[in-house]
Amino acid sequence: MTPSSGASHRFRLILSAGLLLAGAAVFAQFGGVGFGGGGGRSRGWGGSGEIYVGNDVKVTRDIPGRTVDVPMWENPKGFDHDSFVFARLRFDKAPGMGRGGGGWTTDLPDADLNLSFRLQQMTSIKVDPNGRVLRATDPELANYPFLFAAAPNSIWLSPDEILGLRNYLLNGGCMILTDYWGDQQLNAVESLFRQVLPSLKFIELQLDHPLYRAVFPIEDKGQVPQSDQGKRLEFQPDGPTWEDHGGDSQTVHHRALFDEKGRLLVLGIHNSDHSDGWEREGESDYYFHRFSEKIAYPLAINTLVYMMTH
Repeated sequence: MTPSSGASHRFRLILSAGLLLAGAAVFAQFGGVGFGGGGGRSRGWGGSGEIYVGNDVKVTRDIPGRTVDVPMWENPKGFDHDSFVFARLRFDKAPGMGRGGGGWTTDLPDADLNLSFRLQQMTSIKVDPNGRVLRATDPELANYPFLFAAAPNSIWLSPDEILGLRNYLLNGGCMILTDYWGDQQLNAVESLFRQVLPSLKFIELQLDHPLYRAVFPIEDKGQVPQSDQGKRLEFQPDGPTWEDHGGDSQTVHHRALFDEKGRLLVLGIHNSDHSDGWEREGESDYYFHRFSEKIAYPLAINTLVYMMTH
């Protein structure tokens, strides 16, 4: 089964069954605070932020959480195989990256599970509660029309993985990328995708694009800082929201890759850490309300809905 003939078509049927809640009114339904009542505390992973995940692990919920426990939910009978699945790209780290500086496990598993929970909470989409982590060569990837990568500047793909990702995207798959900063990391990401899809080029997505009205009305390209940095802003409101990685690290860019027919294949959220906005939502009321609720979740939900319906 390919995404275009199976998974994405099935997902469109799920959406058509009754998707959207009204934009502005939906914000109130986030429940006031993130998981853990805003008092949730990090479990102290520290270090580089990378974690070890065995090669045999494919289910996201089997990976121990970093922050607070994500709620579990059940879908109605009949939706066991007809639900949206948050799939994350597993990849080797590019030569020279070393430990730290991001990797495929960045913000795993909490970002994936939190966004999955919020998607089923804020819309009528049926969402798989467990998630998947898969390589670009895994045949199972064809069952899932959406794929996520954090710290995409650190991606290294073998020739087979480049081919696998190319086939995935050209056959109905789509991706979100986030948490890469500055000119050097931007160039690394777009250079990678020139190998994956040589005939296509990233462009800046403009705010008049319908994606920004797919569910929530989005008026600007908000920036989400790393959570510890963001939490300090409650007491240091004039502090920066960006990470300085040289060049232009301050301006948020939404870099879009479309195919020849105008289908959105990849959205790169550059100079922002949206996945921290999902992962760390429960550690601070301030961070949750300013960054998770107002920026990170609305853009993610809009993008997923738009990608799955266009």
